Amino acid sequence: MIYTVTLNPALDYVIQVDHFKTGQINRNKTENIYFGGKGINVSCILNELGFSTTALGFIAGFTGKALSDGLNNMGIVSDFIEVQKGMTRINVKMKSDDETEINGTGPLIEENDFETLKDKLRSLTSEDTLILSGSIPSCMQSDTYEKIVDCLNDDVRLVVDAEKDLLLRILKYKPFLIKPNNIELGNMFGVKLNSDGEIVCYAKRLQEKGARNVLVSMAKDGAILVDEEGNVTKQGVAKGTVVNSVGAGDSMVAGFLAGYLQTKDYSYALKLGTACGGATAFHSGLATKEEIEEVLETL
Repeated sequence: MIYTVTLNPALDYVIQVDHFKTGQINRNKTENIYFGGKGINVSCILNELGFSTTALGFIAGFTGKALSDGLNNMGIVSDFIEVQKGMTRINVKMKSDDETEINGTGPLIEENDFETLKDKLRSLTSEDTLILSGSIPSCMQSDTYEKIVDCLNDDVRLVVDAEKDLLLRILKYKPFLIKPNNIELGNMFGVKLNSDGEIVCYAKRLQEKGARNVLVSMAKDGAILVDEEGNVTKQGVAKGTVVNSVGAGDSMVAGFLAGYLQTKDYSYALKLGTACGGATAFHSGLATKEEIEEVLETL
Protein backbone atom coordinates (compact mmCIF):
# COMPACT_ATOMS: atom_id res chain seq x y z
CA MET A 1 0.00 0.00 0.00
CA ILE A 2 1.06 3.58 -0.64
CA TYR A 3 0.55 6.02 2.22
CA THR A 4 0.77 9.79 1.94
CA VAL A 5 1.16 12.09 4.93
CA THR A 6 -0.17 15.65 4.85
CA LEU A 7 0.27 17.24 8.25
CA ASN A 8 -1.69 20.40 7.48
CA PRO A 9 -4.16 19.79 4.60
CA ALA A 10 -6.52 22.45 3.35
CA LEU A 11 -9.51 23.37 1.29
CA ASP A 12 -8.15 25.63 -1.46
CA TYR A 13 -10.73 28.23 -2.49
CA VAL A 14 -9.55 29.47 -5.87
CA ILE A 15 -11.27 32.53 -7.30
CA GLN A 16 -10.83 34.83 -10.26
CA VAL A 17 -11.68 38.51 -9.89
CA ASP A 18 -11.36 41.02 -12.71
CA HIS A 19 -9.25 43.99 -11.60
CA PHE A 20 -9.46 43.43 -7.84
CA LYS A 21 -9.64 46.65 -5.81
CA THR A 22 -9.21 47.03 -2.07
CA GLY A 23 -11.76 48.82 0.09
CA GLN A 24 -14.80 47.89 -1.99
CA ILE A 25 -16.99 44.95 -2.96
CA ASN A 26 -15.46 42.67 -5.61
CA ARG A 27 -17.35 39.82 -7.26
CA ASN A 28 -15.93 36.50 -8.39
CA LYS A 29 -15.80 35.68 -12.05
CA THR A 30 -15.10 32.01 -11.32
CA GLU A 31 -14.65 29.95 -8.16
CA ASN A 32 -13.52 26.41 -7.40
CA ILE A 33 -12.69 24.41 -4.30
CA TYR A 34 -9.82 21.93 -4.40
CA PHE A 35 -8.55 19.54 -1.76
CA GLY A 36 -5.11 20.90 -0.94
CA GLY A 37 -1.90 19.65 0.59
CA LYS A 38 1.14 18.12 -1.08
CA GLY A 39 0.49 14.57 0.08
CA ILE A 40 -3.14 14.80 -0.95
CA ASN A 41 -2.06 16.00 -4.39
CA VAL A 42 0.14 12.91 -4.69
CA SER A 43 -2.77 10.67 -3.68
CA CYS A 44 -5.02 12.31 -6.27
CA ILE A 45 -2.58 11.77 -9.14
CA LEU A 46 -1.81 8.19 -8.10
CA ASN A 47 -5.55 7.56 -8.02
CA GLU A 48 -5.79 8.80 -11.62
CA LEU A 49 -2.99 6.39 -12.55
CA GLY A 50 -4.79 3.43 -10.99
CA PHE A 51 -2.85 3.16 -7.71
CA SER A 52 -4.66 2.96 -4.40
CA THR A 53 -3.36 5.09 -1.55
CA THR A 54 -4.30 5.87 2.03
CA ALA A 55 -4.10 9.57 2.89
CA LEU A 56 -2.93 10.25 6.44
CA GLY A 57 -2.71 13.45 8.43
CA PHE A 58 -4.81 15.64 10.70
CA ILE A 59 -8.22 17.24 10.18
CA ALA A 60 -10.59 19.24 12.37
CA GLY A 61 -14.02 20.85 12.28
CA PHE A 62 -16.56 21.05 9.46
CA THR A 63 -13.85 21.85 6.93
CA GLY A 64 -12.01 18.69 7.89
CA LYS A 65 -15.15 16.64 7.33
CA ALA A 66 -15.64 18.30 3.94
CA LEU A 67 -12.08 17.35 3.00
CA SER A 68 -12.46 13.74 4.10
CA ASP A 69 -15.85 13.35 2.42
CA GLY A 70 -14.57 14.96 -0.77
CA LEU A 71 -11.65 12.56 -1.06
CA ASN A 72 -13.94 9.63 -0.34
CA ASN A 73 -16.22 10.73 -3.18
CA MET A 74 -13.20 10.71 -5.47
CA GLY A 75 -12.42 7.14 -4.48
CA ILE A 76 -9.42 8.07 -2.33
CA VAL A 77 -9.17 6.28 1.00
CA SER A 78 -8.24 8.44 3.99
CA ASP A 79 -7.44 7.61 7.59
CA PHE A 80 -7.13 11.09 9.03
CA ILE A 81 -6.82 11.78 12.74
CA GLU A 82 -9.51 14.21 13.87
CA VAL A 83 -8.16 16.72 16.38
CA GLN A 84 -10.26 18.73 18.79
CA LYS A 85 -9.05 22.32 18.58
CA GLY A 86 -9.38 24.57 15.54
CA MET A 87 -10.38 23.57 12.04
CA THR A 88 -8.82 22.39 8.81
CA ARG A 89 -7.59 25.52 7.09
CA ILE A 90 -9.09 27.28 4.11
CA ASN A 91 -6.58 28.81 1.71
CA VAL A 92 -7.88 31.60 -0.51
CA LYS A 93 -6.06 31.93 -3.82
CA MET A 94 -7.20 34.92 -5.86
CA LYS A 95 -6.23 35.40 -9.49
CA SER A 96 -6.61 38.95 -10.74
CA ASP A 97 -4.15 41.46 -12.20
CA ASP A 98 -1.84 39.98 -9.57
CA GLU A 99 -2.10 36.64 -7.80
CA THR A 100 -2.84 36.87 -4.09
CA GLU A 101 -2.94 34.08 -1.51
CA ILE A 102 -4.22 34.05 2.05
CA ASN A 103 -3.40 30.79 3.82
CA GLY A 104 -5.21 29.62 6.93
CA THR A 105 -3.45 28.49 10.09
CA GLY A 106 -4.91 25.04 10.63
CA PRO A 107 -5.86 23.20 13.82
CA LEU A 108 -3.84 22.65 16.98
CA ILE A 109 -2.11 19.27 16.81
CA GLU A 110 -1.25 18.03 20.29
CA GLU A 111 1.25 15.38 21.34
CA ASN A 112 -1.37 12.67 21.78
CA ASP A 113 -2.59 13.33 18.21
CA PHE A 114 0.95 12.89 16.91
CA GLU A 115 1.35 9.66 18.88
CA THR A 116 -1.79 8.33 17.20
CA LEU A 117 -0.28 9.01 13.79
CA LYS A 118 2.98 7.29 14.72
CA ASP A 119 1.04 4.27 15.97
CA LYS A 120 -0.56 3.93 12.54
CA LEU A 121 2.82 4.16 10.81
CA ARG A 122 4.50 1.51 12.97
CA SER A 123 2.47 -1.18 11.18
CA LEU A 124 3.94 -0.42 7.74
CA THR A 125 6.08 -3.16 6.15
CA SER A 126 8.46 -3.69 3.23
CA GLU A 127 5.40 -3.92 0.99
CA ASP A 128 4.50 -0.31 1.77
CA THR A 129 5.60 3.12 0.52
CA LEU A 130 5.36 6.26 2.65
CA ILE A 131 5.40 9.70 1.05
CA LEU A 132 6.26 12.64 3.30
CA SER A 133 5.76 16.00 1.67
CA GLY A 134 5.20 19.61 2.55
CA SER A 135 5.93 21.83 5.52
CA ILE A 136 5.42 21.22 9.22
CA PRO A 137 2.63 23.16 10.99
CA SER A 138 3.85 25.82 13.41
CA CYS A 139 2.30 23.95 16.33
CA MET A 140 4.60 20.94 15.72
CA GLN A 141 8.32 20.60 16.39
CA SER A 142 10.95 21.04 13.68
CA ASP A 143 12.11 17.42 14.03
CA THR A 144 8.64 16.02 13.30
CA TYR A 145 9.73 14.28 10.10
CA GLU A 146 12.60 12.60 11.91
CA LYS A 147 10.26 11.37 14.63
CA ILE A 148 7.95 9.97 11.97
CA VAL A 149 10.73 8.10 10.18
CA ASP A 150 12.18 6.86 13.46
CA CYS A 151 9.02 4.87 14.13
CA LEU A 152 9.06 3.13 10.72
CA ASN A 153 10.41 -0.31 9.99
CA ASP A 154 13.74 0.01 8.16
CA ASP A 155 12.47 -1.59 4.93
CA VAL A 156 9.55 0.79 4.26
CA ARG A 157 10.09 2.58 0.93
CA LEU A 158 10.38 6.28 1.83
CA VAL A 159 9.77 9.24 -0.49
CA VAL A 160 10.42 12.77 0.78
CA ASP A 161 9.54 16.07 -0.91
CA ALA A 162 10.40 18.90 1.46
CA GLU A 163 12.58 21.99 1.58
CA LYS A 164 16.17 22.43 2.75
CA ASP A 165 16.63 21.52 6.43
CA LEU A 166 13.58 19.24 6.55
CA LEU A 167 15.02 17.25 3.67
CA LEU A 168 18.66 17.30 4.79
CA ARG A 169 17.75 15.90 8.20
CA ILE A 170 16.00 12.92 6.59
CA LEU A 171 18.90 11.80 4.38
CA LYS A 172 20.47 9.66 7.11
CA TYR A 173 17.41 7.38 6.81
CA LYS A 174 18.33 6.58 3.19
CA PRO A 175 15.08 7.62 1.47
CA PHE A 176 14.23 5.90 -1.79
CA LEU A 177 13.50 9.20 -3.52
CA ILE A 178 13.89 12.91 -2.85
CA LYS A 179 12.78 15.68 -5.23
CA PRO A 180 14.32 19.10 -4.76
CA ASN A 181 14.15 21.64 -7.56
CA ASN A 182 17.38 23.14 -8.84
CA ILE A 183 17.01 26.29 -6.73
CA GLU A 184 16.33 24.30 -3.56
CA LEU A 185 19.29 22.05 -4.33
CA GLY A 186 21.59 25.06 -4.57
CA ASN A 187 20.19 26.57 -1.38
CA MET A 188 21.04 23.40 0.53
CA PHE A 189 24.72 24.01 -0.18
CA GLY A 190 24.69 27.81 -0.31
CA VAL A 191 25.49 27.99 -4.02
CA LYS A 192 23.83 29.02 -7.28
CA LEU A 193 23.74 26.21 -9.80
CA ASN A 194 24.35 27.34 -13.37
CA SER A 195 24.74 24.13 -15.36
CA ASP A 196 23.54 20.54 -15.60
CA GLY A 197 26.98 19.40 -14.49
CA GLU A 198 26.75 21.40 -11.29
CA ILE A 199 23.26 20.05 -10.62
CA VAL A 200 24.48 16.48 -11.05
CA CYS A 201 27.48 17.15 -8.80
CA TYR A 202 25.35 18.40 -5.92
CA ALA A 203 22.69 15.73 -6.45
CA LYS A 204 25.46 13.16 -5.98
CA ARG A 205 26.44 14.89 -2.76
CA LEU A 206 22.90 14.26 -1.51
CA GLN A 207 23.39 10.61 -2.44
CA GLU A 208 26.59 10.58 -0.40
CA LYS A 209 24.50 11.79 2.54
CA GLY A 210 22.07 8.89 2.10
CA ALA A 211 19.51 9.54 -0.65
CA ARG A 212 19.11 6.62 -3.07
CA ASN A 213 17.54 8.48 -6.00
CA VAL A 214 17.63 12.26 -6.50
CA LEU A 215 15.12 13.80 -8.90
CA VAL A 216 15.83 17.47 -9.61
CA SER A 217 13.09 19.45 -11.35
CA MET A 218 14.25 22.47 -13.37
CA ALA A 219 11.02 24.17 -14.55
CA LYS A 220 11.37 25.04 -18.27
CA ASP A 221 14.66 23.10 -18.48
CA GLY A 222 13.08 19.73 -17.65
CA ALA A 223 14.43 17.40 -14.98
CA ILE A 224 17.53 15.40 -14.11
CA LEU A 225 17.52 12.05 -12.32
CA VAL A 226 20.62 10.71 -10.57
CA ASP A 227 19.62 7.16 -9.72
CA GLU A 228 20.99 4.58 -7.32
CA GLU A 229 22.43 2.53 -10.18
CA GLY A 230 24.85 5.34 -11.03
CA ASN A 231 22.98 6.62 -14.09
CA VAL A 232 22.27 10.25 -14.88
CA THR A 233 19.20 10.85 -17.06
CA LYS A 234 17.88 14.17 -18.32
CA GLN A 235 14.29 14.54 -19.48
CA GLY A 236 13.15 17.52 -21.52
CA VAL A 237 10.15 19.52 -20.43
CA ALA A 238 6.69 18.61 -21.68
CA LYS A 239 5.31 20.87 -24.42
CA GLY A 240 2.36 23.05 -23.48
CA THR A 241 1.23 26.36 -22.05
CA VAL A 242 1.64 26.69 -18.29
CA VAL A 243 -1.51 27.96 -16.62
CA ASN A 244 -1.05 26.54 -13.12
CA SER A 245 2.05 25.70 -11.10
CA VAL A 246 0.20 24.45 -7.99
CA GLY A 247 0.61 20.69 -7.60
CA ALA A 248 2.95 20.21 -10.56
CA GLY A 249 5.85 19.05 -8.38
CA ASP A 250 3.58 16.72 -6.41
CA SER A 251 2.27 15.33 -9.69
CA MET A 252 5.85 14.63 -10.79
CA VAL A 253 6.53 12.70 -7.58
CA ALA A 254 3.35 10.65 -8.05
CA GLY A 255 4.12 9.91 -11.68
CA PHE A 256 7.70 8.90 -10.95
CA LEU A 257 6.62 6.50 -8.22
CA ALA A 258 3.87 5.02 -10.38
CA GLY A 259 6.26 4.55 -13.28
CA TYR A 260 8.82 2.85 -11.08
CA LEU A 261 6.30 0.53 -9.44
CA GLN A 262 4.93 -0.43 -12.86
CA THR A 263 8.23 -1.16 -14.59
CA LYS A 264 11.19 -0.84 -12.16
CA ASP A 265 12.68 1.28 -14.97
CA TYR A 266 14.02 4.62 -13.74
CA SER A 267 14.06 6.14 -17.24
CA TYR A 268 10.35 5.42 -17.73
CA ALA A 269 9.61 6.62 -14.20
CA LEU A 270 11.25 9.95 -15.04
CA LYS A 271 9.24 10.23 -18.26
CA LEU A 272 5.91 9.48 -16.56
CA GLY A 273 6.77 11.88 -13.74
CA THR A 274 7.49 14.61 -16.28
CA ALA A 275 4.22 13.90 -18.07
CA CYS A 276 2.24 14.14 -14.85
CA GLY A 277 3.92 17.37 -13.78
CA GLY A 278 3.38 18.90 -17.20
CA ALA A 279 -0.25 17.81 -17.47
CA THR A 280 -1.05 19.47 -14.15
CA ALA A 281 0.83 22.63 -15.11
CA PHE A 282 -1.16 22.89 -18.35
CA HIS A 283 -4.58 22.80 -16.63
CA SER A 284 -6.35 24.71 -13.86
CA GLY A 285 -6.43 21.76 -11.43
CA LEU A 286 -4.62 18.47 -10.96
CA ALA A 287 -4.29 16.44 -14.15
CA THR A 288 -6.63 13.65 -15.15
CA LYS A 289 -5.53 10.29 -16.52
CA GLU A 290 -6.50 11.34 -20.05
CA GLU A 291 -4.52 14.59 -19.81
CA ILE A 292 -1.47 12.72 -18.51
CA GLU A 293 -1.61 10.18 -21.34
CA GLU A 294 -1.92 12.98 -23.87
CA VAL A 295 1.24 14.66 -22.61
CA LEU A 296 3.11 11.35 -22.24
CA GLU A 297 2.68 10.66 -25.96
CA THR A 298 4.63 13.85 -26.75
CA LEU A 299 7.73 12.94 -24.69
